[in-house]
Amino acid sequence: MSYDILLKNGTIVDGTGAPPFVGDIAIKDGRIAAVGPNIGAQANEVIDVAGSYVTPGFVDPHTHYDGQVTWDRDLMPSAGHGVTTIVIGSCGIGFAPVRKGTEDWLITLTEGVEDIPGTALHVGIPWGWESFTDYLDTLDRQSYALDIAAHVPHSAVRAYVLGKRAETDEPATEAELAQMADIVSESIAAGAVGFATSRVTLHRGSDGGILPGTGAAEEELLVLTQAMRDAGGGVLQMIPSGITGGAEGQEGEQLMAGIGHLRDKHSLTAEIGMMRRLHRATGQPVTFTFAEGISLGDAEYEKARGIIAEIKAAGERIHPQFSPRPVGGLISLDSYHPFTARPSYAAIADLPLAERAKRMADPAVKAAILGEADVSPGFDDPFKHIYATLQRSMSAIYSLEGLDYEPDLSQSMAAIGAVEGRDPLDICYDRLIAQDGKGVLIWFSTGYVDGDLRKKEQCLTDPHYLMGLGDGGAHVQFICDASFPTFLLTHWGRDRKAGPTYPIEMLVRKISKDPADLYGLTDRGTLVPGKRADINVIDYDRLAIGLPELVQDLPADARRFIQNASGYVLTMVNGTITRRDDRPTGAYPGRLVRRQHGKNTTGDRETALVA
Repeated sequence: MSYDILLKNGTIVDGTGAPPFVGDIAIKDGRIAAVGPNIGAQANEVIDVAGSYVTPGFVDPHTHYDGQVTWDRDLMPSAGHGVTTIVIGSCGIGFAPVRKGTEDWLITLTEGVEDIPGTALHVGIPWGWESFTDYLDTLDRQSYALDIAAHVPHSAVRAYVLGKRAETDEPATEAELAQMADIVSESIAAGAVGFATSRVTLHRGSDGGILPGTGAAEEELLVLTQAMRDAGGGVLQMIPSGITGGAEGQEGEQLMAGIGHLRDKHSLTAEIGMMRRLHRATGQPVTFTFAEGISLGDAEYEKARGIIAEIKAAGERIHPQFSPRPVGGLISLDSYHPFTARPSYAAIADLPLAERAKRMADPAVKAAILGEADVSPGFDDPFKHIYATLQRSMSAIYSLEGLDYEPDLSQSMAAIGAVEGRDPLDICYDRLIAQDGKGVLIWFSTGYVDGDLRKKEQCLTDPHYLMGLGDGGAHVQFICDASFPTFLLTHWGRDRKAGPTYPIEMLVRKISKDPADLYGLTDRGTLVPGKRADINVIDYDRLAIGLPELVQDLPADARRFIQNASGYVLTMVNGTITRRDDRPTGAYPGRLVRRQHGKNTTGDRETALVA
């Protein structure tokens, strides 16, 4: 038999968690045709990958490319980190359904919640759809560097049905609930893979308005999850109340300049209790954001961990979603930093970067900027006030020099300032103007409370926890965590110095089979005959992530951070090579993934996916 491609002599990490083995993989018509040692067959292209790992393509279950997919086929940075399938519509944010004339409102919500420049969204999104099915049809007419699956976003559904009343997040009437359920049902039947919502007060539009659905009653979530089940099923994805700060009636809270003290409506543990009720009532799997943070507190975090252990023991499919490193806010002179509201900085803010850094190095200018009071920007957008939050966070801000995402606490701006007898802001200032203004710092906003990754390790080693939260496509001028897959393999599998490393087969399963299984992506996630040929070939010795780089490639010349990788010999989507030696080939075999539903012979719900 003649194959299309034959990968020979690779060290195969098949995604199942089984130990690696040396062998060949034969590919025909976009599928894996054979796996084994010494496949003696001809192929149109034979590639010797001896010494490299061969893995399934990675599945990223938490991204925000909802706008970007309408204008961008490349979907970087995710496509550059071995990701071959993404799930969009996370946290209930999205651009469909939409009534004509309300497009700007959805942009305002997304700009504030996910920190995507509104100018880029206004220029880039072509619109032209109304229903979520229309939106899927629009994506289905395009091709990409990877495959795309989508959640139905709660905020857009609620805004479509309640109109202006959604701005105050008031309860839906019985008729409105029925209309929302119809939309969810239609969207799932059209191929959506789940329904997503956000319940944190911190999620605000760029006008300061609350995200529709934040305070939705449990009854509403039950009705909508039932609608998802009855239409064929999917995943309920949620960022729960309480995860970013204290809840009403409890100690602890999130403080955001420009908005003030934030309290979520419910505690994290109460939310997990609600998820259990929804899961038991509907049978639908659930995944939710889970991370430790100063505002959450150790007691609530550990209590939540205990409940999750009970969930696991009960066999319930409620999976906390964690990140393999701290969520990192990037700080640079061309993005967010602590001095943006100082008048003397504002006077030179529009200068080219190198010239601005040179001016800032002038002792008189530095003294003025450090000594001045901030001038409020006069906007309710939380990210316009991030400078004040950063000023209070010097104990959690580190240099990214050396790309150390598990640094010693002695390396924070506050700790260095204490040793040198200087104001931490002074230390931060000098780091930012270094290298002609190209210095990049990182603020560990969550996930580094103890000064190490021990709590991440607890999640990593527990198969019940799902790896995700990379947020690709979101927070583009502040966060670049879509590099998580590469970081997972390098830090936790090879480079970690603060604790043990883990087998490559365990780590690969975390980013291939596990998310594929949760979302019913039954045709991918493992290197097994009959599965799609979504494959990475990785030179593990060379595998690395680079420093985040601010580029100006979004519509309207908006900026975003890109963090590239090296060491990916090739990435293949549906049997077509999309990247060779860390560069795109110009092939776009990726498609929209629609969930299709039917019944098997026992009458139980059966799900298959096609792309």
